[in-house]
Amino acid sequence: MACGNLVKLLLHTKVTKYLKFQVVGNSYVYKDGKIHRVPSTPSEALNSKLMGIFQKRKFKNFLVFCQDFEPDNKATWKNLAVDTMTMQQLYDHFGCDENTAAFTGHALALHTNDDYLNNASETISTIEKIKLYAYSMNRYGQSPYIYPLWGLGGLPEGFSRLSAIHGGMFMLNADIKEFTEEGGKYTGIKLTNPDTNEVVTITADQIVSDPSYFKDTEHVKKAGTVIRKLYILDHPIPNTDNANSCQIIIPSKHLNRKHDVYVAVVSSQHEVCSQGKYLAMLSTEAETDNPEDELKSALDLLGAHEVEFSFTSDLY
Repeated sequence: MACGNLVKLLLHTKVTKYLKFQVVGNSYVYKDGKIHRVPSTPSEALNSKLMGIFQKRKFKNFLVFCQDFEPDNKATWKNLAVDTMTMQQLYDHFGCDENTAAFTGHALALHTNDDYLNNASETISTIEKIKLYAYSMNRYGQSPYIYPLWGLGGLPEGFSRLSAIHGGMFMLNADIKEFTEEGGKYTGIKLTNPDTNEVVTITADQIVSDPSYFKDTEHVKKAGTVIRKLYILDHPIPNTDNANSCQIIIPSKHLNRKHDVYVAVVSSQHEVCSQGKYLAMLSTEAETDNPEDELKSALDLLGAHEVEFSFTSDLY
């Protein structure tokens, strides 16, 4: 997200000195077997094919309310008890139907499931997420999403360069033996130096670690699995006006699932593949014992593909 917390973190740490970003072409949402451009402003709402004419007006009024809303200024709450009402109640107040609520909550606020609908503690944050989407959209005018040139690997590379300037050291492909403890607190890491094959112990006041290093301990608990599939294409995604890149969200309600399915497409415009090729990335949180089958709805949107990769990652 162009104005999201990750971008703010990169700006704050000045890692952006070593990174370049390119906007992702368009943002789409899936409905009734087709993909539609996601409306994020009142004017776009009136022209969207996602809704009928009466629903467009209601959604426009909802977006105007969200744009004017300020958590610390109750005059902008329009006599609504936003701090105690649920998002479902807010949708109902503006007359937004189930379909409108679905693409609003999933394609604008980017909720991954519908748990937020009846949780009053998430109403204000959801409105803020909708505003964030619009702010990010306004920043580039075409899409709220940006992607680093040369791929996501540029993020750790940028941090490594910045760290090196401040005396940091990187040790890749090191065999982690164990984490040392003292007084019930982790104080260091015992590992094999890949250059000398010597076992050394590095101590630190704080250790930041991927949870997979602690998966057999009481400190982490597996919470789910994400399935990802990567496809190399020789054509843009159909029905996207030949966009060089795009993001497609398939809300869970349209698939009778709990979690959404995501499709992200980038191309040579982002320096991740050769001219004329496209990289499509499909993902969702697995809900069955056959997670690859859960991405079929997204695969059907791609058309023919040349090469396929598939892998899963545990959530903790």
